[in-house]
Amino acid sequence: MKRIESPKNARVKQWKKLLAKKGREEAGCFLLEGFHLVEEAVKSDAPLVELIVDERTAIPPGWDVSGVPVVIVTEAVMKAISSTETPQGIAAVCRQQPHELSGVKTALLIDAVQDPGNLGAMIRTADAAGIDAVVLGEGCADLYNPKVVRATQGSLFHLPVVKGDVAEWITRLKGQGIPVYGTALENAVDYRSLPRLSAFALVVGNEGSGVRRELLEMTTENVYIPIYGQAESLNVAVATGILLYSLQAER
Repeated sequence: MKRIESPKNARVKQWKKLLAKKGREEAGCFLLEGFHLVEEAVKSDAPLVELIVDERTAIPPGWDVSGVPVVIVTEAVMKAISSTETPQGIAAVCRQQPHELSGVKTALLIDAVQDPGNLGAMIRTADAAGIDAVVLGEGCADLYNPKVVRATQGSLFHLPVVKGDVAEWITRLKGQGIPVYGTALENAVDYRSLPRLSAFALVVGNEGSGVRRELLEMTTENVYIPIYGQAESLNVAVATGILLYSLQAER
């Protein structure tokens, strides 16, 4: 095992670059922090490059990391590479994984959702609802932003999440006979009027402006969720959860 004691070490500087989008794109890697996320990566056979462990922390005995290089670091080094106030003492560098999507019957298409917490929660919800794939359209937060990764709670390792053109995906899915539902406040039907389906796609949009009009004009149908109280709108991640579960065929 290699040991690093100084936050000024060259390897540490490379790890810190992964906290920024530019650094992640150049390296093709991203950082995972905390026991739960690293464990999910290990269980999912994610392409881990190296495991970073605080000298005061033990690797759980049930983890199969025999093929992963381990670097022991000091508390100061762990704090230097962490994006959280209280590091758990374990992190990992993971390669970004490209996915080729085929045989998709259910999909979540996300248009310009910029809040990392919302985006991560939506990916986690799609995973929980058993959705086949998530497509991140133009203007979305970076999938590998540390806040997005944390909010997924490991779900980014459970289903394919890809960058793509939402318009192209709407056309592609409709061409396969799969209905595509947009979310809108005008020219839309109550979501409860729709049948439960084994194949469908849902398009959700930006926190402030919603789904772009040109996309709404391409969908099979647009739906809304009634507001009974005085709230102006629902959080996009909450609305996504309601719709994914209401559209999903009973299992």
